[in-house]
Amino acid sequence: MQRIVSRADTRSQDFRINELHNRQLAAELKERQRSARFDRPARKTERLRQKNKLFVRDRIEALLDPETPFLELSTLAGNNAYDGEVPSAAQVVGIGIVAGREVIVHADDASVKGGAWYPLSVKKIVRALDIAIENRLTVVHLCDCAGGFLPLQAEFFADRYHAGRILRNQAMLSKMGVPQVAIVMGHCTAGGAYVPALSDYNIIVQGTGAIFLGGPPVVKAATGEEISAEELGGARMHTSVSGTSDYYATSEMHGIAIARELVARMSRPTKEAVVRSPSEPPAYDSSELYGILPKDPRTQFDMREIIARLVDGSRFHEYQPRYGQTLVCGFARLHGYQVGVIANNGVLQNESVLKGAHFIQLCDKNRTPLLFLQNTTGFMVGREYEQRGITKDGAKLIMAVSGTSVPKLTVICNGSHGAGTYAMAGRAFDPRFVFSWPQSQISAMGAEQAAGVLTHVKARQLARKGRRLTDQELAAIREPILEEYRKRSSSYYATSELWDDGILDPVDTRNALSIALSASLNTRIDAPHYGVFRM
Repeated sequence: MQRIVSRADTRSQDFRINELHNRQLAAELKERQRSARFDRPARKTERLRQKNKLFVRDRIEALLDPETPFLELSTLAGNNAYDGEVPSAAQVVGIGIVAGREVIVHADDASVKGGAWYPLSVKKIVRALDIAIENRLTVVHLCDCAGGFLPLQAEFFADRYHAGRILRNQAMLSKMGVPQVAIVMGHCTAGGAYVPALSDYNIIVQGTGAIFLGGPPVVKAATGEEISAEELGGARMHTSVSGTSDYYATSEMHGIAIARELVARMSRPTKEAVVRSPSEPPAYDSSELYGILPKDPRTQFDMREIIARLVDGSRFHEYQPRYGQTLVCGFARLHGYQVGVIANNGVLQNESVLKGAHFIQLCDKNRTPLLFLQNTTGFMVGREYEQRGITKDGAKLIMAVSGTSVPKLTVICNGSHGAGTYAMAGRAFDPRFVFSWPQSQISAMGAEQAAGVLTHVKARQLARKGRRLTDQELAAIREPILEEYRKRSSSYYATSELWDDGILDPVDTRNALSIALSASLNTRIDAPHYGVFRM
């Protein structure tokens, strides 16, 4: 494969302006992540200490193999919700290494509302278990859940992807033969009680761990019986009387040691065989991504410059380089794994979507995972393109994205608008992982276009009543629309709602993708269902 020749002028004024802007965005991201992870009221951390309970991140550190990476997912979930009082949606989720095996870690954060499940907490746990199912990853649950946050129960209890989906997913993992280990480190109440009960193995910690469908106050209100939490659902009772728990731990560290031993005894999954070579770093420094990404998200840039700073040796075998040039397709390696890269280089046109559909079929037939790099305003509109069948051709790309059997990974590098979001393996099309960059935006259309459309509609409504708006009145309508649209299309809004699996600093993307790709190869790649159609 040929090395990409970078045309970025790293000494230009534009490069320096972009670099300063994007470094500031990366610094803001890191600060937001740090705050979500560690900023807690002193009374909360003191309460944990008094109960001999570790902070959730100390629990995870003790569980994971020393000096191994932990790919935390959706760190900023809930950051725009609940008045900012539920950082990380009261859950920590990620992919880590335990006893040399890749696992999903799901941990309740008892320093946030006692680990209670909010609607976005439930969504985050369901997503974690979806990842475990898709990639056949062992799950370790660190349980410390006060139950559902009852004032919002209507938003997380009854629907298909509400709290019941957590339990359903656990049952599906068991059916698939994917192990789960739970450590009960605090009270596991109501639906939270079923998490350890549905795990293959569960460990309960003396003194702090408890499992019950209704805690002592509920029992008192329902039956009049007065009973302590320890008698009702503590470690001694559940390991010697009910048999609900398997192992009695004298401390949290003892429970973690038992969990690590259990995982070590599990068989190692066989990785799916795909083309792989020794890994090598890109030829260009990944920090140059800061200068390449434009300060103005509407400014076009060459996605080959992004590819050159992500893939091994910056080498790229481009497919049909002279055809459909608004979509870049080609083969590269990522930490040694062969991947098929599909990257937007402008609006999606007829030729580019046909090229993309054909390339996906080639990757599917060759068992090559796909990496989508999104920067799209969507499909081209207008009479000429409709007459040429842009909707019909776009449907071919959507069909190829939906039907491929190989793992898909998606990074929203800049803009992700309109049906282009779907055609480039957006969340609805089941990519194994979706990540965003700090300056990225995702919406039905760009803010400027949306404000123009909505302002035009309002003006026409008033014109039918014989009234014409002044420029000042049009601006008064337009500006609030722009502001609201920009807020709701930002990467921070998207990640708060769990539309992605987390925002990445661009320079961390290569490593995050390699962990995600390795995890995705724990499950079998189905054979393609069709040959290759010349599009």
